Amino acid sequence: MTKIDIISGFLGAGKTTFIKKMLQEIFAGEQVVLIENEFGEIGIDGGFLKDSGIEIREMNSGCICCSLVGDFGKSLKEVVDTYHPERILIEPSGVGKLSDVIKAVQDVAEQIDAKLNSFTTMVDVTKCRIYSKNFGEFFSNQIEYAGAVILSRTDKAKQEKIEESVKILREINAKSPIITTPIAELPGEKLLEIMEGSKSLEEELLSEIRCPECGEVHEHGEECGCGHDHHHHHHEEDHEGHGHHHHGEDHEEHEHHHHHHHGHHHADEIFTSWGKETVKTYTKEEISSILKSLESEEIYGTILRAKGMVAGADGEWIYFDMVPEEHEVRSGSAEYTGRICVIGSKLNEEKLSELFGL
Repeated sequence: MTKIDIISGFLGAGKTTFIKKMLQEIFAGEQVVLIENEFGEIGIDGGFLKDSGIEIREMNSGCICCSLVGDFGKSLKEVVDTYHPERILIEPSGVGKLSDVIKAVQDVAEQIDAKLNSFTTMVDVTKCRIYSKNFGEFFSNQIEYAGAVILSRTDKAKQEKIEESVKILREINAKSPIITTPIAELPGEKLLEIMEGSKSLEEELLSEIRCPECGEVHEHGEECGCGHDHHHHHHEEDHEGHGHHHHGEDHEEHEHHHHHHHGHHHADEIFTSWGKETVKTYTKEEISSILKSLESEEIYGTILRAKGMVAGADGEWIYFDMVPEEHEVRSGSAEYTGRICVIGSKLNEEKLSELFGL
């Protein structure tokens, strides 16, 4: 079955550079067809594509978003019948609605033995605010329907500009991952994983939460061998990092909720989580000091687990993991953005934000 990936974004967003990277690093061994429209010039030169064994097919009715009805389905079927590709990359023009392209692919996919694999939008971080004002619903639509958003030119932008852009994007799309790390610093495999749908940090933590009684890691719902019956409240509805989430609200309506029974825990005590995305840089010493404060100071709440990956001031990435009375800080590979998640009870979110300088 042919996988179809849509890479949208306004002109100048860096789609050409990104597609080249993916063709070289990930899709080089695949039979790939790149569909570009003729709005503006073909961004990728024919020589590069020929050497990579890539076929180009231009949509022949001007802007792809103006020729979706009929012609699009026919063209897509023709591409599949002619080349039998493993993957089709569609790069629609900038001024159009991503939802239209998604619908057009979905309408024809089943007829041609293909499936919509991912739909990603690229945004130039230096033009995000301007485009959001000038292109209104077209910009909003591309962000709202994106499975992932890639911010380009973050290697040249100031931290304040990146933070401003993330805020604008989050107001339109609260859930999809926003890649703020320069794409040159991320391997193609990582980018594809994010585009196809990666697990949030909060979901990872909640699936491997460490038992406060016996210190072991239990999968959700697994009984503890220490003789205590303790389950954990949590929702799994949102990405971490766009504010906070309460695990336990409306628990009668949520099938995954269980009461929390320990001799020294009150029956209605439930776990909550606090999470943030950040482009702020830290040193290992700063992170270690923050974790020591979480361990020793009660003003932050009862901390069961803290985990994250943040950009280091020296260019390295810092990974940290904390359980009561134990924490680890180490170097790690680049992540798509800085992510922090704390799980516990009676969390003081304001104090946690202050502690991490957010």
